[in-house]
Amino acid sequence: MPNTKSAAKRLRQERKRRLRNRYYLIGARKEMKAFLQIKDKEEAEKRLPYLYSILDKLAKRGIKHKNTVARYKRRMAQHVLKLGGTPS
Repeated sequence: MPNTKSAAKRLRQERKRRLRNRYYLIGARKEMKAFLQIKDKEEAEKRLPYLYSILDKLAKRGIKHKNTVARYKRRMAQHVLKLGGTPS
């Protein structure tokens, strides 16, 4: 338990941020998993920019490190290349 009012407020803020960050992270994870299940080249090429924007927001908000996000984006691009498309 926090001993001061400022510590109590800090605890409330951390809880709120942790829940918000988990929401974004779980959503991104679901999108990546769904993207990797796509077998259609055109569909994958169409959804790739949307997935990139989600991942970029994770890096911008500080939820994931920018290099981690870059690695995820490269994996998604590799999936499109494997299907025979061109990543945008």
